[in-house]
Amino acid sequence: MTVTTQRSDRSTETYSIEAAIETDRLRKVYRTGFWLDRKVESLKECTLQVYQGETFGLLGLNGAGKTTLLKTLLGIVKPTGGKGFLLGKPLGDRSTKQKIGYLPENPYFYDFLTGWELLEYTAGLFEIPKSIQKHRIPALLDLVGLARSAAQKKQLRQYSKGMVQRVGMAQALINDPELVFLDEPMSGLDPLGRKQMREIIISLGDAGKTVFFNSHVLTEVEQICNRVGILAQGELICCGTLGELLTNDDKYYYVSGRGGNREVLDRWMKNITYHDDVWSGQMQGEPQEFMATLQLLDAELLSLRQGRASLEEFFMEQMELRGIRSSS
Repeated sequence: MTVTTQRSDRSTETYSIEAAIETDRLRKVYRTGFWLDRKVESLKECTLQVYQGETFGLLGLNGAGKTTLLKTLLGIVKPTGGKGFLLGKPLGDRSTKQKIGYLPENPYFYDFLTGWELLEYTAGLFEIPKSIQKHRIPALLDLVGLARSAAQKKQLRQYSKGMVQRVGMAQALINDPELVFLDEPMSGLDPLGRKQMREIIISLGDAGKTVFFNSHVLTEVEQICNRVGILAQGELICCGTLGELLTNDDKYYYVSGRGGNREVLDRWMKNITYHDDVWSGQMQGEPQEFMATLQLLDAELLSLRQGRASLEEFFMEQMELRGIRSSS
């Protein structure tokens, strides 16, 4: 990817951003049935680029192929066809794994270890010296919001789902990875936990890490990601920045007001709500004509701003266009 910027002396500077993740027509077909005589295409010729330093969110309904794609990128699952690269090396390259962190959707660790012992064990797999572990483990526990006392004294079998998610995030970052894969990182977290997880992911991006994650929580994705992709029935149907995907030629406006005739307002607006004599919703059409109508209705305009579709609205529209329903 080539980026052009303007320098302080008005000259332009062009430089390239390397792809941290790159796939070319990646496919995965599973055999199923008692005799393994049926084939299910979980991933259909997926071509994707995620650039270094980018936070990329992959969206899709249950069974869309999100986890299959992630596990294929990690080398846990072998592709049926196509090819891919992580940090410039082919999928499955052992040297690349030193630079990768991974949090699975439902992390499961040995129950009789404490959280601290789990992090020491993971650090040992990466051959991280004890002198570095001594400082890194407490720092990671603070980062993910897990009390040091709980990490040192409680066994993992005594952890809540949210606590397991937090220590799972810490183990994913123990090797200070360049590339981090997160499968449903908000799973099992309460609102405060989701906020903290969101701040962690943002901080990883600020530190220059590349983050690739799956999520059902579209509002979180909208706040975190530089770019998003939507996977439907194994096919990557769209990919881009929020500005590119949510641009809508049909202008609409968020408006609120007081008074007027409800029957007329209902014709001008959609998703309108009323609270006593105050109303709000989306107005489509020309603002000048709408405001003229309000004057005729003896209504008061309180606010008006141009809006765009939310990521959730865009996602649902893409599903409806393809006649796709949730399988959950």
